[in-house]
Parts: sequence; structure tokens; C-alpha cells
Amino acid sequence: MAENLISDRESLIKRAAILRITASSLASAMQSGAFRSLYRGRGIEFAGVREYLRGDDVRAIDWNVTARFSKPFVKMFNEERELQIFLILDRSLSMQEGAKNKSRLESATEIAALLTLAAERNSSPVGAALFSGDIEFAVQPKSSANQTLLLLSRLDEPPKKSKGTALSASINGSGKLLKKRSLVFILSDFRAGGWEDAFARLASRHDVVAVRITDSVDSSLPEIGTVVMRDPESGTRRLFPTMSKTFRGQWREDAAMRAKRWNDAVLRRGGIPLSVSTSEDPLSALLAFFSQREIA
Repeated sequence: MAENLISDRESLIKRAAILRITASSLASAMQSGAFRSLYRGRGIEFAGVREYLRGDDVRAIDWNVTARFSKPFVKMFNEERELQIFLILDRSLSMQEGAKNKSRLESATEIAALLTLAAERNSSPVGAALFSGDIEFAVQPKSSANQTLLLLSRLDEPPKKSKGTALSASINGSGKLLKKRSLVFILSDFRAGGWEDAFARLASRHDVVAVRITDSVDSSLPEIGTVVMRDPESGTRRLFPTMSKTFRGQWREDAAMRAKRWNDAVLRRGGIPLSVSTSEDPLSALLAFFSQREIA
């Protein structure tokens, strides 16, 4: 396993230049109507006051300044156009698994890297929180080359082997860390309980995209006889009769039911669901998602 992690790290470093090039198309999508229709947080910030002119909206009158100078003044505002990005990345043991040559964590890490580089290209502040059984790293959004390098280097580090998941704690902590409305991407397999309330609180103040990373084994088992499968979090082992047509059918139905429950839970709590498989190209999945949002 250690050899695979070293290989994965070297691969990410070697692909950094290529990722920077491919992220340019994602950056363009972020500047399009597709991205901005997704980002509902375009607010206004106070820019000062000026004397009231005929035709101005009386609701904009600043009554404190008006009383001080004995003539009407109105408040001026600038539209807040800066799009702030924040990434919450699950690096728990279940994310480190994958049926074929690519783990869920590899897919999630590539998505996080692409979003980071696209944000840099658009001069958008970007920050992140990384967690496994504990919160490993967190930094507020900033817009700088140093910030990009910091995030990519932390994404490139091998994940810890701590059991459990700090999904709920990371969502709660991120909400406290973010001082202004942000577009938040949560990259996880969501194999945890108790995250919904924290998610709802975060989504009430920010635009949250829940990116569920899936793998082929989640919904389809190969016919390889009776196999022993181990839960990476609990260590529990179970026998699975993969040659049984009935068992494989139940496996598919259960997977479809879990996916629907997750999708409904995200929507019900004000988030935007997106499922990405380890078999998909992360860039293509993101571009298709933004395109679909534009049509909607």
C-alpha cells in the first residue's frame, strides 16, 4: 500500500502542469453564466453615501447621515462579484479504497486540484479543509500563487490511516472559518452518519455542492465466487456470494436506494448534489455539471 501511495504522489506532481492547462477550460466555465447561476451569493457591499437625487429609491436613504446634515443622503453599494471557493476533502479510510486502479480519494483529489487551479486562473480566493478520522488541515480562502502551492502540496500528502471520519466536524468547522458567502464543494463518499444538520447550517449561509465519489463496486459486483470483504473503517469482515444472481440484484437495489436517500437528503437541506464515479474523467464530470446547471 505504501508503494502505491508514493507512486500516486509522484503521479500528481508530474501531472501538475497538465492539470493547470486542463483547468483553464474549467476556469472559463466558472466565468460563464453556468457557474454564476450556481453561485447565488452575489451580494452587495457598502460603498459610501451621496446626496439624494430626484428619482432615487427612498428606501436607500441613510437616515443617520440625513439627520446629521439636514438634507437627504442615500447609501451606495457595489455588487460583490468576487467568487470565493472552499473545498472540504474527505481522506478517510473508505475514500482510500477502489475496485480497480483508481481510489475514490484519487478522483476527489484530482477534482480538488482542478478547482484550485481554476480558481487561481480566475483570481478567486480559494481555501480548503482536509480530514480523515480527524481534521488534518484547514486554511481560509486567499487569492495568491502561494495559496495555490500550499493547497496543492497538502493535497499531495499521503492520507492518514486514522479510523472513523470527521465529516460532520469538518463541515461545522468550515462554517466557522468562512467569513463571507462562498461556493463550497464537499468531496466525500458520505459513508457517515450525523452530517445532515451541519450540512444544513452550512448551506443556509453558503452555496454548497455535495460531490459524492462513487466506485463501480458500490453498485455492481464481479462474479468471482464467495469473497471476503472488509469494511476499511470498522475492520468487519463478511462473506459475499458474488455468483448469486439474487445477491447481485439486491446489491444493485440497495445501492440505488442509498444513492436516492443521499440525493434527497442533500436537496432537502439546501445543497446541490453531484455524483462522480472513479471511472469518470473528473474534468469532464465538472464541465458537464456546470453545463447542466446553465440549462436548468
